Amino acid sequence: QVQLVESGGGLVQPGGSLRLSCAASGIIFRDYVMGWYRQAPGKQRTLVAVVTSGGSTNYADAVKGRSTIPRDNAKNTVFLQMNSLKPEDTAVYYCNARHFVSLRGYWGQGTQVTVSS
Repeated sequence: QVQLVESGGGLVQPGGSLRLSCAASGIIFRDYVMGWYRQAPGKQRTLVAVVTSGGSTNYADAVKGRSTIPRDNAKNTVFLQMNSLKPEDTAVYYCNARHFVSLRGYWGQGTQVTVSS
């Protein structure tokens, strides 16, 4: 059974930082592209960042320069470090695992991030 368990969300003041974690089980982690997506109320789910097993990354323009997506293949975990947070970063953040060949994907349950003073 595949599980992606996110943690680290919460309430943060504008300008603050947050580190989300996603622990994967039930998959061969190194075979998956790992990503973070977010969905704000009333909006579609959109890509935040992805990282391949080899460490290649891609970021949405909205977070580029203030976010990183490291992964620890030994611990089956991917992170999202977000700095200089803005109110528009408020959303539910979802972890995604996508097999690099079959493209079969899995989602976590999501974690709420609220940026507000």
